[in-house]
Amino acid sequence: MFLGEYNYKLDEKGRVPVPPKFRTELGDGVILVPGPEKCVFAYTPTEWKRISESLSIGAIASSKMRKLNRALFSTAFHLNLDGQGRIALPAPLRQYAGITEEVVVAGDNTYLEIWDKKLWEDEKTNSLAQAWQIIETLEKR
Repeated sequence: MFLGEYNYKLDEKGRVPVPPKFRTELGDGVILVPGPEKCVFAYTPTEWKRISESLSIGAIASSKMRKLNRALFSTAFHLNLDGQGRIALPAPLRQYAGITEEVVVAGDNTYLEIWDKKLWEDEKTNSLAQAWQIIETLEKR
């Protein structure tokens, strides 16, 4: 389980440290994909395989599934941590997420999110404001 919020600075080569407590879990590498809220999602290979298998149900994919697969898999990167526990964020993902210097790595249960610090602060504020409303709708089910 990935928990917490960690602040870092992107180095001149576009590398960001992975929080030390998560490095063992990411020993087989990390799969990076654009997240829907202008961030980067970081999955373990095991979690990414589970997601990919759930998207591969059925012999012939519908046009919606083909579009989804193109969007996810063509923009994904499989990277390994370097000797200092960093990952080099690919330029297309940095540009997509608006990541320039200050970076937040946030735990999101089964994966990590990598954010530009300013965008993260805005998203965190919005998420916290809506969290209890969302919980209340879940309790009614």
